[in-house]
Amino acid sequence: MSDAEVRIGLVGYGFGGRYFHAPLIAGAAGCTLVGVVTRSPERRAEVAAEHPGVALHDTVDDLLAAGVDAVTVCTPAATHSTLTDDLLRRGLPVVCDKPFALDADAARRTVELAEREGVLVTPYQNRRWDSDLLTLRRVLASGRLGEVRRFESAFERWAADLTPPAAGGGLLRDFGSHLVDQALHLFGPVDRVYAETHEVGPENEDDVLVHLQHASGMRSELTGAWRQAAPRPRFRVSGSEGSYVVTSPMDGQEEALIAGRSPASEGDAWGTEPESAWGTLTLGTESEVVPSERGRWDAFYAEFAAAVRGEGSIPVDPWDAVATATVIDAARRSAATGTTVDVPPISR
Repeated sequence: MSDAEVRIGLVGYGFGGRYFHAPLIAGAAGCTLVGVVTRSPERRAEVAAEHPGVALHDTVDDLLAAGVDAVTVCTPAATHSTLTDDLLRRGLPVVCDKPFALDADAARRTVELAEREGVLVTPYQNRRWDSDLLTLRRVLASGRLGEVRRFESAFERWAADLTPPAAGGGLLRDFGSHLVDQALHLFGPVDRVYAETHEVGPENEDDVLVHLQHASGMRSELTGAWRQAAPRPRFRVSGSEGSYVVTSPMDGQEEALIAGRSPASEGDAWGTEPESAWGTLTLGTESEVVPSERGRWDAFYAEFAAAVRGEGSIPVDPWDAVATATVIDAARRSAATGTTVDVPPISR
């Protein structure tokens, strides 16, 4: 492609499409949000108010007929694979929201399809650009923790609704997609999984606990809770020389987007965290506050657009989504049987 902006269409304008995709596409360098597929009158009114001039479409076929260079899929989890595969067969690069697929077999089929067709596909793992995760990576790279032995990570919040919406595919797939991806991103492949879940419906949970044994010997403990009045620290990483703890429950970019702010409106202030949200590094008996990196969700779509133009790599390797789905599948089997489950290696 030329240096022209990449025209991106968005399929779905629920919570995720409205807050996690549309404003980031619209504000990203090299991107233009050109159309949204939604039939809901309420959501169509929201698009018109929040993104004036962006075309509205009833179907994916209508969106493609109007002309797009790439598509973001942000629909109920059970539809992700079907929609993504159809778009790839039509030659359209795709961003697929999490969970990328309901299981590892479906994730693998999609990635192999993309490779056969020679079309880009990437999972939307925006939380690799969370302020707290970027800061943690800096702390780990410094070596000050010594030999790192345990990683604790929590997505716990108090939700008004009693149970998670079924559209997410269950909390283990929903929150778990980010929790597992971050653990694999930081510490590499996993050999074994043990998990416990609290079921609130068929393939739906409101509380999950997942233990990972990494091939490196590292251990990760991941928790997700839908209605937790006293959330755990977001991160605690323990090493031979000390620990790093982030007590603030969640990166602030989500809250900012829900409040109507965006990278376009905030400029260089986007993704900055107040000092009250900074983590603490404790070495022996001495502690220090670690200034947070700027959160960079705004980087994802700029990188994706560059990849579509042939100017760089996609933001997230789709095989990482296969690895994440494989671990989540093992966690589901573990929770169902009460046993530790081996995780097969990912072969390409």
